[in-house]
Amino acid sequence: MKADEMLSMPVALPDGIDYDDYIIGTYTVTYPAGFAMPKLAPLLAVEQSTGTWVPVPGETAEVRRQHIAKVIGVYELPDHEYGLPQGLQERNWLIQIAFPFVNIGSQIPMMLTAVIGNISMAGQIKLVDVRFPKKYLAGFKGPKFGIDGVRKLLGVKKRPLLNNMIKPCTGYRLELGAELFKQAAMGGCDIIKDDELIADASFNSIIGRVKRYMQIEQEVYEKTGEHTLYTVNISDSVPKVFENASKAVECGANAIMINYVAVGLTVLQALAEDPKINVPILGHMDVSGAMYMSPYHGLSSHLILGKLPRLAGADIVVIPAPYGKAPVITEKFDAMARNLTFPLYNLKPAWPMASGGITPSMVPKVMQELGNDIVIGSGGGIHAHPHGPVAGGKAFRQAIDATMKGVLLEEYAKTHKELAASIQAWADPFKKGV
Repeated sequence: MKADEMLSMPVALPDGIDYDDYIIGTYTVTYPAGFAMPKLAPLLAVEQSTGTWVPVPGETAEVRRQHIAKVIGVYELPDHEYGLPQGLQERNWLIQIAFPFVNIGSQIPMMLTAVIGNISMAGQIKLVDVRFPKKYLAGFKGPKFGIDGVRKLLGVKKRPLLNNMIKPCTGYRLELGAELFKQAAMGGCDIIKDDELIADASFNSIIGRVKRYMQIEQEVYEKTGEHTLYTVNISDSVPKVFENASKAVECGANAIMINYVAVGLTVLQALAEDPKINVPILGHMDVSGAMYMSPYHGLSSHLILGKLPRLAGADIVVIPAPYGKAPVITEKFDAMARNLTFPLYNLKPAWPMASGGITPSMVPKVMQELGNDIVIGSGGGIHAHPHGPVAGGKAFRQAIDATMKGVLLEEYAKTHKELAASIQAWADPFKKGV
């Protein structure tokens, strides 16, 4: 076979392509033992690029040379060499497919369409990673503020940030929300966010909350010397989501929040790249479980909760923490955080926000796991503190201070009543049903 004929085939050696010209998708595949994956994988590559299930006249050799996706790796796990075990029902594979950058450009919708489009319905196939060439990332601005920018806004140089989500999640009126905001801010919360279940509600509007909460923010700052970012939830349909964001900023909002999986990554990107939206953006994780929870389908959590929202421009991304109520394993939690913070071409690092049933006693664990460049998120752990939300915030700040000083929480609690009450109340919260 001649070299130019090989170039039009949907297969290549890993060393036989120019990685600057391809986006690489890595997949785990579990198929019946009778399926010959080395022969099936090229059909998947064709399906996701130039062709379909039968040859079509327009799919010429010239078209294929420039635009066909190429399987660059098919690896069985375990790597059987001499025969298969008797009675084997399924075989597990790791597959890598290279997609021509020219087919996609620097955008998210067509990238996802290529790497996990139709094949997401082709059985037990899960996208576990995507490698982008430098020129793909060059088309994105990423987080506008990132870790250093948010620290500068708040004047917090080293310690982790504390976030509170106002509880109850929805149904409350402005007066109650304002009081809860004030107490959380007085307790030392660096960021206070709306719950993902309330946005521009008929009973509690975005504009009303922004105006009132930002008044309180200034009042608290004058008393404590500490600023608070209020991430107001602007999630909505298009184009109202953009109207919500613009109005919030015009009314003085110093941050915004968006349910980016529900609204769409491209909406997040448009907000992040809009020069008028000159405030940090917090991306919330709701709906993401529908994409990553299956071990056999969808795409991995470190993509939908890490690399992709950072690519789209989130400054802070809520991720599920294994220490609370979220069913996520530690290794996955770590992978999400790495995809948000490790070097990635030109993109600034974004804050991972550990969330989901977090109490002060869990602070040492999350700090040991991820370090200081994290946001620790708590809703009920602050608002349901036995002595109220102010004490709830203080308990978390005391837990953070103790951990930074290398002091055990139990020892620190002897001289810090708020922390002591929290430890006593939630020694093992999920066995107690809290």
